Amino acid sequence: MGYLKYLRNLWKNPQKNNPDGYRDLLLKARREQVTVRLNRPTNIARARTLGYKPKQGIIVIRQRVIRGGRMRADIKAGRRSAHSHQSKIVKKNYQQVAEERVAVKYKNCEVLNSYKVIEDGKNLWYEVILVDREHPAVKADKNLRGIAKQKGRAQRGLTSAGRKARGLRRKGQGAEKIRPSLRANKRTH
Repeated sequence: MGYLKYLRNLWKNPQKNNPDGYRDLLLKARREQVTVRLNRPTNIARARTLGYKPKQGIIVIRQRVIRGGRMRADIKAGRRSAHSHQSKIVKKNYQQVAEERVAVKYKNCEVLNSYKVIEDGKNLWYEVILVDREHPAVKADKNLRGIAKQKGRAQRGLTSAGRKARGLRRKGQGAEKIRPSLRANKRTH
């Protein structure tokens, strides 16, 4: 049995399996900046399953996202209709929000994938795997080359988290109006 299998089991329930290590990681992450570049992934087993390779041109970023509902700017005066609530319904998951924020910060890279590392009552931390678009090692790799060509993957909802938010994990009966997108399907009818 390889070492990655042991690590995968360790990360299934890190608070129970490795409470001291999880707490130390949480305390360290709280003191760090919102966006931090890492030398290597924290959960190597998960990163490897999502396409991470320890080679040049691939970067790992830890991104913090605040939990809780999104709110609109404060409505100062005037009557409000029943539809204009203070709370804003955003059809995105936190993982997609984290990927988008990292993509804005690192403009020369494309988001390959991401995974959740730690959480507390206030924040969530995701590690986002990025591919450098112009790196020679990426251009030589046929799998990464295709991802590097998809400009704005995170913003267009082409990553795994984005596809989940768009409902593209479903197929067949009950999912007739999802493809190519809900908006495109509405336009045709």
